[in-house]
Parts: sequence; C-alpha cells; structure tokens
Amino acid sequence: MKLTRMLFKNVSIASFLACGVTFLANADELGGRPAPLPAQEKPQQLEGVGIDEKLGAQLDMDLQFKDEDGNVVTLGQFFSGKHPVIISPVYFSCPGLCNFHLNGLVDGLKSVDWSAGNQFQVLAISFDPRETPDVAKKKKENYLKVYNRQGTESGWHFLTGNEENVKKLMSSIGFRYKWNEKDEEWSHTSAAIVASPKGILSRYIPGIMFQGRDLKLALNEASEGKIGTFMDALVLYCFHYDPRQSQYTLAAVNVMKLGGGLTVLILGLWLIPVWRRGRKENEKVRS
Repeated sequence: MKLTRMLFKNVSIASFLACGVTFLANADELGGRPAPLPAQEKPQQLEGVGIDEKLGAQLDMDLQFKDEDGNVVTLGQFFSGKHPVIISPVYFSCPGLCNFHLNGLVDGLKSVDWSAGNQFQVLAISFDPRETPDVAKKKKENYLKVYNRQGTESGWHFLTGNEENVKKLMSSIGFRYKWNEKDEEWSHTSAAIVASPKGILSRYIPGIMFQGRDLKLALNEASEGKIGTFMDALVLYCFHYDPRQSQYTLAAVNVMKLGGGLTVLILGLWLIPVWRRGRKENEKVRS
C-alpha cells in the first residue's frame, strides 16, 4: 500500500512537469512570444540575402557614381591597370553590420605594410540609392582618421549612386540584399571583394574580421604578383585560399616543390667547386 502511494506520487509529479513543459512550448498560442525557428530555417528577413561568388567576371567600367565630394565618376577611374581594388558593398547609415565590416577592414589593412593609394585602392560603395555624398564624406573622414596613414585620401573612396547603377554593380558582384520593412533597414551580408587592376573579380573574403595576411595575399593574387617584393610573391606561392575556412592556408604541395627546388640548388652550388677541383686535378695528371 505504501509502495502504491509512492508510485502514484511520482507519477503525479512527472505528469505535472510534463504539463508545464507542454504549456511553455505552446505559450505562443496563449498570447506569448512566437516559438523560435528551427536551426535549419532562415529568418524571413534574410531570405534572398547572400553572396553569389562570380570569380573571373568583368566589372562594367562605365557605371557612374558620385564620390564623397559630389563629383560624377566612373568605376573605371579607380582601376588604373596597375593596382588591385578592394570593394566593400555597404550602406553608410547602417546601424550595425556595415560598421563592423569597415572596422574589421581598417584593422586588417593597418597591419599590412602596403598603403591605400600606393599599392591598391579601396572602394566603399553604398547600395542604398537614397544616400548622398554628404553622408559618404563624413564616413570617409571618420575612417581615414582610424586608418591614420598620410597620403591615403586618394586611395580610399566612398561612393554613392542612383538605383539603376547600384543594382547593376551589386548584381555583377553577386551581392544580394533587400529592404526590411519591419525594421526599416537593409538586410544584407558582409564581404570584402578583391578585383584585379583591370576590374576582374579575383577573390571574395566573407565576414567582418580580416587578417592582414589574407588581405595582402588576395591583393597580390589579384595583381598576379606584380606588386610587392620577391618575398611577397614567394609567400603567395606557398599559400592558397581555402573557401571552407575563408582564409589562405599553407599549400603543402607548393612548399614541397619549393623545398625540393632549393635542395637541388644547394646541392648544385656545393658540387660546382668539387667538380672544378676534380677537373683541375685531371688536367695536371694529363700534363
């Protein structure tokens, strides 16, 4: 009898807890907050948002924008045929992600011994057609202070444009974004896109944190090793971009090839004096 009461008591407690869990799980039906989405489902405001990498695509150099001073410029003016270009698709009044992106890009570039305007160009281009050069100018002033390198004003540009040209450019680089009516802001992702000196898309580096090494390797890769020193080109040979890790990693095969080549070179340099001494001794014997 005592055992029966204990079992009944435990069953009652278990039933009470189960009811409590069921109540909480269905709280949305009783006026509570909606239940969270399953992990595999994307929030509605992010549907259609993302990046489609278009490596090897040629940018339209005739697209027109306005720089931070209100001057009408073409995209081609920033591609000299000598220096690669980093493109940052952002909007300047963004309350969050764009600021994190630009902050991360500046931090990464500060650790690179190359400077904007000398070895490369940077284009921060607003995908919000409502934004004006005045907003772009303030943004540029703020980030040039953070970058804190003299003479880089001509290497970092903040552009705005009309809806037609903005859409054409964003489509050409595979950048998908949309206006979120509920939050009254743009839904978008984040990436630094590197283009060759002739405007060919070379590398996408997603995220908001950028390693100086990755930025330098991507710039050198885009220029086909034509900027930087011999050592920079050598480092580029030893690394390749791993899209799964979103960074450059050591290329083991290339390192082995390089090591084998250096071994052959060292052996050759060591054997030359030996060969010369042997040749002289043979000549003495013959004479």
